[in-house]
Amino acid sequence: MKKNKTAFSILLATDGSIYSKAATEEVARMSFPHNTVFRIIYIYEKARLISSMGPMGVMEEYYYETDRDSVKVGEHAIAKASKILLKQNQELTITSAVIEGIPKSAILDEAEKIEADLIIVGSHGYGAIKRFLLGSVSQAVALHAKCSVLIVRK
Repeated sequence: MKKNKTAFSILLATDGSIYSKAATEEVARMSFPHNTVFRIIYIYEKARLISSMGPMGVMEEYYYETDRDSVKVGEHAIAKASKILLKQNQELTITSAVIEGIPKSAILDEAEKIEADLIIVGSHGYGAIKRFLLGSVSQAVALHAKCSVLIVRK
């Protein structure tokens, strides 16, 4: 059961794609109560050390740089989404985070953590075969979220 809270909480997950941008632009056109708090997140999957082969830690350095680059990409994607939202409404309260994890579960975990009233995700619109092979983040979120979910197609 949710605590008695005064703010309306929205979780916007972005991956920096044109699909996420479309979702952000759609949401920017909507009206929300003045006390709405947006939490914009970017999730990346941590580079894994597949093999320890490599001279003097070369592989470890590669994975470290890959993770660091993923965080930078995430920060940039969040900044772009924030700019779109604030262009339409300067009064919004926005928080953000770059999170390491598996997107499907990380979105749901973050939504529970902030007690989100709404989760917003973009959809790549894959067909049945690609969705089966790749999995669908938006479908998983819609099926398992404890709050409303808005899936925006480009």
